[in-house]
Amino acid sequence: MHAFVNLYGCYIGDETSIGTFVEIQKGVRVGARCKISSHSFICEGVRLGDGVFIGHNVSFTNDHYPRAVNADGSLKTAADWVCQRTFVEDGASIGSGSTILSGITIGAGAMVGAGSVVTRDVPPGAVVAGNPARLLPSDGFTNS
Repeated sequence: MHAFVNLYGCYIGDETSIGTFVEIQKGVRVGARCKISSHSFICEGVRLGDGVFIGHNVSFTNDHYPRAVNADGSLKTAADWVCQRTFVEDGASIGSGSTILSGITIGAGAMVGAGSVVTRDVPPGAVVAGNPARLLPSDGFTNS
């Protein structure tokens, strides 16, 4: 673990590397042997499997309808929203600068290209990229 890391109320698996300026919020579970690169934000509701790679400056979200205030103008509190869960399964990789919207699953061994905005589930072993992230054709490449 490097300097200036903010961890609270989360679980970090064995042999996981966490870069500088990373925040991991309460209730997050990070599996074993993961690599989380600098400046990434992993919010409440996220679960990372074993061997997951998170590139630099990756951000997760956990609210489908983020607002600062309720319809009556009162400031929202923890009771005024539902935390949406996001799952990144074993061996998946998320490229630098990507944004992962809430309530999705990124399948085992999947790869998200740098700078992508992931708005829906990614199948296991798939490669996606773009904004919104779209499935790329398979070139037969495997990384065993």
